Amino acid sequence: LIGLVGSEMCIRDRGMSEMKKIASFSIDHDKLQKGIYVSRVDGDVITYDIRMKRPNMGDYLSNGALHTFEHLFATYARNGEFAGSVIYIGPMGCRTGFYMLLRDDVSKQDVLKLVRESFAFIESFEGEIPGARRKECGNYREHDLLGAKLCAADMLAVLKDWTPEKMDYNYKD
Repeated sequence: LIGLVGSEMCIRDRGMSEMKKIASFSIDHDKLQKGIYVSRVDGDVITYDIRMKRPNMGDYLSNGALHTFEHLFATYARNGEFAGSVIYIGPMGCRTGFYMLLRDDVSKQDVLKLVRESFAFIESFEGEIPGARRKECGNYREHDLLGAKLCAADMLAVLKDWTPEKMDYNYKD
């Protein structure tokens, strides 16, 4: 049972002396590089960690760029070849990248194809940002298309030679 005491979060013991650390907190973020990684597998759902910034280095995605990137990435992926396998695409709270959840019927090679195509779409996007009108978006004023385009261009360079083997957090060149 979780509750709030003052401003502190507390966990009341329900027969468990300690909660298990979730998998993504077990990755050494000081060593994590930009790229795309398999974060976890839950049945037929695979969570991909699309790391666009090095953690804890002081350079993070701005809120506006992150927000615009989310709108464009999710729109493209949910309208493309693998739309039926896309479960979720959303930003990490730490502003270093995105999580993408897909059904396991998409090969790692096709995951790379989807991400590269999505990022190329974002890099070259012109026009009105999908879903960015007041009636469609809970924070419609905070968008940054140029920032999203620059992030996409940066990641396209990172992912240019990325392979399915590199999707393992423990991969060594």
